[in-house]
Amino acid sequence: MATKRGPSPELISNPFIKRQNLEWSLEPSGSTRKSDRISNSNSNSSSDEKHSQGPGPKENHPETSAVEAGSAQISDHLGYFGGHLAGATLSPFPPGTPRLSIDGYRRLYEANAGNPVGAHFVMHQHDHPVAGTHYDLRLQINETSSASWAIMYGLPGDPNSQRLNRNATETRIHCLWNHLIETASSATGSLLIWDTGTYTVLPPSGHEGGSSRRKTRATTDSQSSSGDGRPPSSSGELTEQEKLRRAFQARKISLRLDGARLPRDYVLNLRLTRDEDAAGRERSSARASTRRRRGRGGAARGRGRGRGKGKAIEPAASSSDSDVYGEDSDNDVDGEEGEGIANAGAPAEVNDGDTMSAMEREVRELEDEQVRRTNAYPGAANSIGSVHQRRWYVSLDRAACGFTRRRGARGRVVWEKNSERDGDAGEDRLAFPFYVRGPDVERSVVTGRLGADVLMDEGVEGYISRRGWRPVLN
Repeated sequence: MATKRGPSPELISNPFIKRQNLEWSLEPSGSTRKSDRISNSNSNSSSDEKHSQGPGPKENHPETSAVEAGSAQISDHLGYFGGHLAGATLSPFPPGTPRLSIDGYRRLYEANAGNPVGAHFVMHQHDHPVAGTHYDLRLQINETSSASWAIMYGLPGDPNSQRLNRNATETRIHCLWNHLIETASSATGSLLIWDTGTYTVLPPSGHEGGSSRRKTRATTDSQSSSGDGRPPSSSGELTEQEKLRRAFQARKISLRLDGARLPRDYVLNLRLTRDEDAAGRERSSARASTRRRRGRGGAARGRGRGRGKGKAIEPAASSSDSDVYGEDSDNDVDGEEGEGIANAGAPAEVNDGDTMSAMEREVRELEDEQVRRTNAYPGAANSIGSVHQRRWYVSLDRAACGFTRRRGARGRVVWEKNSERDGDAGEDRLAFPFYVRGPDVERSVVTGRLGADVLMDEGVEGYISRRGWRPVLN
């Protein structure tokens, strides 16, 4: 009797796949580009921007998105992000782009972090896949934390604009080291530093007349001319943090921002109406109680389910503003600034049945509850009384910026710049009027990158930005 023939050595499991195709390997284009930049950085050691090594091996240096989300812990945020951005800086730097050197970036943060008189600010451009493009203004409120507002169209720069007021939605209190971040991920989009520097809180309009503002401006100019970014310290005078806290409680903040991109005489007003204050507090308390009920029900259902089955859960607390407009965003923002952000903050579909135990899930829910209760991310302190998703209004303080009101030929009121001082001549910083034109145009003041460059450098492929954002040009 004939024996059964054994399996053929040429037999493969799937006849539709060629054997040679199984040996193919693909590398993300982002990683290649990033390695090229780091190698160029090391070879060009004569440049003062390339003195620092890149992020190094992945096993010793977690991804920037993991650090930003809080899933990876590091002890030296300035050293980590400083080295990372030094390796990612474009060379040559794009001409005409305002620039803050890596050394200046480091000195600025060192002078303000952990300092009770620190006054650090950052303006992040955040291209989020759900919330859409917006700009996060963050102001230092104590040694370790900063208050944050999300402004959909960025800061106003035209004194004669037809849209003088813009919505500024109050978000979570962030850790101060978030001011250092440039990162990207498929879940949160790209985040880059649009501008950074120090802020000065000015007296309210009409308080002690205009001489007080001119005196404050002259004092700040003398301090910033030293170039070390060190905030003022004077016994007997209120610190900028205390001035900010008092103005915040009064619901009207007048700020002078001294950064690398904005014009030197840039002053804006942030105000919160009494009605919006009451409505924001009511929304925040109602949302917290609703989420607590949902969280208890979801946790109970999760414990009763089997493993390995994906389900929609609330994302973990993160330092990013992925919940910038929240679940009720269609009620939080009116008119044009409400378009395109209605579904921001929706829970993501996450399959964690095999990676997260019941105890880990319970700890995460407790952390999220703590974040909602305090309106502060882990490690940050809400010392200013911030309330999540209150709707402020931001506008350009035209008089404090050096503009004078005049009547035009047909009686139309126009604001014209005084010619007393022209400190921006010969510099790459912005000049009035200016317009924020979005991720396709705006570059980082530290690395010179576009949002697409940050996505590529972080290895994010196939990212789809939310459409519908348009710059305000009138």
